[in-house]
Amino acid sequence: MKILVLNCGSSSIKYQLIDMTNNADLLAKGLLERIGMENAELTHQPKNKDKFNLTKNIPDHQIGINLILLTLKDPVHGVIKNENEIYAVGHRVAHGGENFKQSVRITDFVKKDIEKCIELAPLHNPANLKGITSMEAILPKVPQVAVFDTSFHQTMEPKAYLYGIPYEYYEKYRIRRYGFHGTSHKFVAQKACDILGLNFEKVNIITCHLGNGASVAAIKKGKSVDTSMGFTPVEGLMMGTRCGDVDLGITLFLAEKEDLSIKETNDLFNKKSGIVGISGVSSDMRDVENAADAGNERAKVALEMYDYRVKKYIGAYAAAMGGADLVIFTGGIGENACSTRSGICKDMEFMGIDFDFEKNKGLRGVDALISKENSKTKVMVVTTNEELVIATDTYNIVCCNNND
Repeated sequence: MKILVLNCGSSSIKYQLIDMTNNADLLAKGLLERIGMENAELTHQPKNKDKFNLTKNIPDHQIGINLILLTLKDPVHGVIKNENEIYAVGHRVAHGGENFKQSVRITDFVKKDIEKCIELAPLHNPANLKGITSMEAILPKVPQVAVFDTSFHQTMEPKAYLYGIPYEYYEKYRIRRYGFHGTSHKFVAQKACDILGLNFEKVNIITCHLGNGASVAAIKKGKSVDTSMGFTPVEGLMMGTRCGDVDLGITLFLAEKEDLSIKETNDLFNKKSGIVGISGVSSDMRDVENAADAGNERAKVALEMYDYRVKKYIGAYAAAMGGADLVIFTGGIGENACSTRSGICKDMEFMGIDFDFEKNKGLRGVDALISKENSKTKVMVVTTNEELVIATDTYNIVCCNNND
């Protein structure tokens, strides 16, 4: 049974077609960019075939999804004969609020709740909803499933998710910590336990999803008990372009001094801060590392700040859980930046980490133990696969409820 996974952004669609009855075989993947602009670009990679690129004007998501389906069944570049081979469609949805504690089959009620969460995720949920409604119009009989970035963190207790502001604003606007990257945090934690032969529900795990967006999660005996991202993805770690934790007074001070509108203030802290804001070089860690190696002092400081803040969250979450059995690095930076991992894990012996700097050196994009064998707290690199999680949830939900 073939599952189409869609991750719709405001002007892009990432997709994968996975055959779940054949060991989750990845049949094709691709990316459609610049939707709504001139010369949209499709990059399509079918299994055991050459990569296919196409440039074409794509005015909206529905036309974009139509193009993806045409490409998937193309006689030369495709991997299916017709769209009837698609058993179900799974969608990444950024925000499910407090309503969705797990993935669900999409109904009119679910769509309305996703729409209600737009004010909580104005950049992501509208695009996610466009993908759902577009697919509904194209293949109305194919079941769809929503997999939420926030659902895994719904096990947090009030002491972790409430902010120190008047409680009435939680009641009125549901202002609280939601957390994101939940699909990735859960996947790599379970995968690491499978590799090490640990019981997921009996150990304490700290997962570090480090990419252009980054977050840390505390997973105690199978449940998320805290996470660094909050009401929005700007809280927590310093990221590629996001500031992370910052004194609220700075926000007010700069808005007044620079005469910034709300939008301009939001852009400052979401798009112009973090690694790029400190280094002045790039939001890409590779560029910043190269600049630091060439003697750029601001780039060096940016890297030190990044490592230091991840280290602080690891220590805080170890304290919150009463210790940690395992620390995991994942995401584009976590899986590939050896110097970032070593910078974070240096001088962490106090919490039982005996890091293997030699084993870590040059390690990129593989699942591996990077602590020494006798390390009380294990450290691993684990490759994430959020699309596989979406496909698996979609397959299980549709199979178990195929009479709905």
